[in-house]
Amino acid sequence: MVEDLKVRLLHALEQNHRIATKTLALMLNVEETKIQEIINELEDVKVILGYVTLIDWEKTGHNDKVTAMIDVQVTPQRDVGFDVIAARISRFPEVKSVYLMSGGYDLSVMVEGTSLKQVAFFVSEKLATLENVQSTATHFVLKKYKQNGIIFDDHKKDHRLVISP
Repeated sequence: MVEDLKVRLLHALEQNHRIATKTLALMLNVEETKIQEIINELEDVKVILGYVTLIDWEKTGHNDKVTAMIDVQVTPQRDVGFDVIAARISRFPEVKSVYLMSGGYDLSVMVEGTSLKQVAFFVSEKLATLENVQSTATHFVLKKYKQNGIIFDDHKKDHRLVISP
């Protein structure tokens, strides 16, 4: 029962982290104090790792960041596999995400910088020089259409042809 409540609570928070505990309590038919207690517990045990606000920087006129996805092939280490190199890459401040992948490369690394040159410098001077990194392939993000389940610039345009008499 409690585990089911936690999962339902997590799903609700994943959709909207700003939802009030009072509203969550009504949605889940539980006392507000119980909801806050569960949230505190989930934060303490690092199930809830943080809360994020997704911003469309293009609309602010302050889009001064360059994003790149970097495919990285690495040599796994005995007894720890990819974990040590992934943890090391994760510690760079330019790195926003690191994922272990299946397929043609081992890690997918999302990086943000202030220019193409800065990202290129990060790849050539910091990432590619790490022990166990065999190769990298950098892909620059040109436009975001959807992130974290949220569609950017979702205009409900009517794409039908106009027919006039």
